[in-house]
Amino acid sequence: MQKYIKRLAEAKLHEYLKIFPAVAVLGPRQCGKSTMIKQLVQKSKNFIYLDLQSSGDLRKLQEPEFFFENNADKTVCIDEIQLAPHLFSALRSAIDSHRKPKRFILLGSASRDLIQKTSESLAGRVGFIELSPLTKSEILSEDKQNKLWLRGGFPNSYLARDNKAASIWLEQFLRTYIERDLQNFGINIPAIQIRRFLTMFAHNQAQVLNSSKLAESLGLTHPTIRRYIDLLENSFVMRTLQPFENNIKKRLIKSPKVYIRDTGILHKLLQIGSLNDLFSHPVFGFSWEGYVIENIISENQDFQFFFYRTSSGNEIDLVIETGKKRIAVECKASTAPQLSHGNYSAIEDIRADKIYVVAPVKAQYKLKENIIVANLPLEL
Repeated sequence: MQKYIKRLAEAKLHEYLKIFPAVAVLGPRQCGKSTMIKQLVQKSKNFIYLDLQSSGDLRKLQEPEFFFENNADKTVCIDEIQLAPHLFSALRSAIDSHRKPKRFILLGSASRDLIQKTSESLAGRVGFIELSPLTKSEILSEDKQNKLWLRGGFPNSYLARDNKAASIWLEQFLRTYIERDLQNFGINIPAIQIRRFLTMFAHNQAQVLNSSKLAESLGLTHPTIRRYIDLLENSFVMRTLQPFENNIKKRLIKSPKVYIRDTGILHKLLQIGSLNDLFSHPVFGFSWEGYVIENIISENQDFQFFFYRTSSGNEIDLVIETGKKRIAVECKASTAPQLSHGNYSAIEDIRADKIYVVAPVKAQYKLKENIIVANLPLEL
């Protein structure tokens, strides 16, 4: 039996359950949403868990108003809520009939569908939490960072007995996602086309989006490229990072950068099965950048995130706006990282209050007076 890894989102979940009648936990399939919920309520007698992929559980909700009324004294958790959009009106009625915190926990793996439905039906009644795959802060052990980077943060991949088993699990995850999950979202795109699209993005990890080049390479139109990206973003497989502008009088790159969010998925798409394969692959530095950025964003979801690049080559991988300060983060896959002239110029351009160089180092140190070299996690 695999051990349970405590999730950072638990504290936020406890807080939201004291405030909202419904809490929606969003995240990719198999990232640990239902495991986290079951772990937190395993000793509770006033808890009902329903999985809408189970025909038996689905039958219990044939008359949802009656079911919710009959269990008004319990917390009802509904997993894969996006599979039954008709439930949202019944949820709203149930909440308004007995308005109290902790009535419902909704789990979903399609952010766009779930947010649209709940914003229409449950406005003011629901709190949202996004659960990512495992992050560096959650695995705790310093010597397991390379394992997390290589295999990614999906628990079944990270906790697999070896790299081969992790690779097999990741392949099955990809096939299920492409062949079944996307169909459940109402997207009828040939599986081979989506796989090719994802692989193309894997080869362009952490690069500025060039829609024209992609459209030409894949034989698709610009609107189709954008639609695919939206789909993959809304199902938590890809992330786009928008450029930082903020009235800077420079010629800026204005297209977003694109990332495969989980490095295990990235490496599987590129057939990288070991650390030695990764170290010798052209995507090595870009993989580290994606790993670092996804960790930072996943653990600091209330902040705003951008990248900065000018046409003259000034660039910073990540610009973080916290509301109180501006933080620049440059990712370097080196144990002795150095910043380029373009990095220093970018730091001056954006007027960063704090600068981090994130690298696989064992101890934090100062590169210059205001520049800190550190490993994950960061204290923002």
